[in-house]
Amino acid sequence: MKRDFLEVDGFTPDRLARLLDWATAWKQSPSALPATLADQGVALVFEKPSARTRASTEMAVVGLGGHPIYIRGEEVGLGVRESVEDVARTLSGYCAVIAARVFDHATLEVMAGAVPVPVVNLLSDRAHPCQALADVLTLHERLGTLEGRRVVYVGDGNNVAASLAFVAALSGIELTVASPPGYELDEDVVDRARNLGGAVEVTNDPYEVVKGADALYTDVWTSMGQEEEAEARRSAFAGFQVDRALMETAGEQALFLHCLPAHRGEEVSAEVIDGPQSVVWDQAANRMHATRALLADLMEES
Repeated sequence: MKRDFLEVDGFTPDRLARLLDWATAWKQSPSALPATLADQGVALVFEKPSARTRASTEMAVVGLGGHPIYIRGEEVGLGVRESVEDVARTLSGYCAVIAARVFDHATLEVMAGAVPVPVVNLLSDRAHPCQALADVLTLHERLGTLEGRRVVYVGDGNNVAASLAFVAALSGIELTVASPPGYELDEDVVDRARNLGGAVEVTNDPYEVVKGADALYTDVWTSMGQEEEAEARRSAFAGFQVDRALMETAGEQALFLHCLPAHRGEEVSAEVIDGPQSVVWDQAANRMHATRALLADLMEES
């Protein structure tokens, strides 16, 4: 049976736990990696460019014995030069998996409905699920048991925050998302996370909720495609920078996470992201380890 990975809430807690076990084991013993994708191709379609997503996914495919095929958005012209369905059907004739980083989440849904091979969301306007897998893997490595751990996400209630809410729900993490008015996590996402059993709260004051948190997480205030909103967002997010004062309020036990790229002096101060509580480089490296486990999982299920 084909399984796609368009958002984290398509997983179960047991399936997520298995994926984390695989990622941890293969990270420690790369020689134990299975040749799950031996002699098979994986199409990587990028409407939006990325350093970490491309590098981590390509190396994840190579680690499983497969061949990554990087395809720029303008090379296929999804929905312009050729229909999304036709592009996906063509690629599925060559490749065992289609992974895509797109502007519109609906593009992934159309792909998934058109082909017999798994479709993986490398990022869309609604979700960033592979990032969430790396996030929870990093927290698992640093904190051990995740049940009851507290994470505070400070900033825009965007696609990163949405996927984080779902992975938190599946792993037992208590998540609070602190955002300026008008930029909160979508109510539908909150409801879906709570329906998974998650403890998800939303607030407009990060200082009220960070004390004693196990980790603080932030993302850029202005994402790719939102450049015209940059000035308004800088004004709205004033007071939401993760700086020394916020980290000190949280406590010395609090880890700092960021999905990158980071804008030092905006959403995070340099002394925090480059400081001793930051685990962002482990988090970035874990994109590859988590994606390897994900691809192995999808191929086994399919």
